[in-house]
Amino acid sequence: MSNSAATLLDDSSTSIPSRLNCRPFVKWAGGKTQLLTEILKRIPKDYENYFEPFVGGGAVFFGLQPQVALLADVNRDLVEAYEVVRDNVDALIESLRLHRYEKDYYYQVRAQDREENFASLSPIERVSRIIFLNKTCYNGLYRVNSKGQFNVPFGRYTNPTILDEPNLRACSQALQTAGIFEEDFRGLSSRAGKGDFVYFDPPYAPLNETSDFTAYTKDGFPFEEHIALRNTCRELDSRGARFLLSNSSNPAIVDLFHEFRVERVGATRAINSKGAKRGKIKELLIRNY
Repeated sequence: MSNSAATLLDDSSTSIPSRLNCRPFVKWAGGKTQLLTEILKRIPKDYENYFEPFVGGGAVFFGLQPQVALLADVNRDLVEAYEVVRDNVDALIESLRLHRYEKDYYYQVRAQDREENFASLSPIERVSRIIFLNKTCYNGLYRVNSKGQFNVPFGRYTNPTILDEPNLRACSQALQTAGIFEEDFRGLSSRAGKGDFVYFDPPYAPLNETSDFTAYTKDGFPFEEHIALRNTCRELDSRGARFLLSNSSNPAIVDLFHEFRVERVGATRAINSKGAKRGKIKELLIRNY
């Protein structure tokens, strides 16, 4: 794999001597780019292994670039995208070159997961499709219906970047030492032990009826899962692992995690179906150290 396009940045505060200049290769609801500085300055300086059970767009992973990382998500499309970017970036780049920003073409590509031969697409073709849709759909949302079919309408942009080759190559390099798994937070967290660090970025508890973006999987993330996540945090704490968790400032979440250190920080939310709701809001950072 060529690395000529991947720029190295010197930064003694990161987990490796120099880090790649990369950012998330997909836009994801709840992405942490806007909150990244606040998160990174709270991550422990020393830890054994890095775990991220809700990797999403990967802003924290790509910002931190730990030496040993275990990443997971329950979204199969997303997990496959990470695998292909890590293992087959050259072929993915060539596939992305074939896409074009046209409305009719967009809907043709979107409709592929409704066709019988969709399962015959190669992993590279499927990931190329997902990245194309992500870069050209309305507001950069990933959303599927009850059948698991992508259903976000066409987005109007001046000149969307479908292929960002330097960033894809840098992301591929950053992922070379990462394990990527399709499993929920319970499964991945069960592997963490004393000295390890876990960052949780679950689908947020909604502040109101319009802000709940758990449709990134067809099963959603009900409040019972937040309770299970709190219990997982207790287990990690008892094993000597450290964790940092982000969530909305929903009072129920504050109460649920009251035994841990809870801080409110400002963040800008870019993805919301209601344009008027975008902007500065308070979010929670919760940790056991």
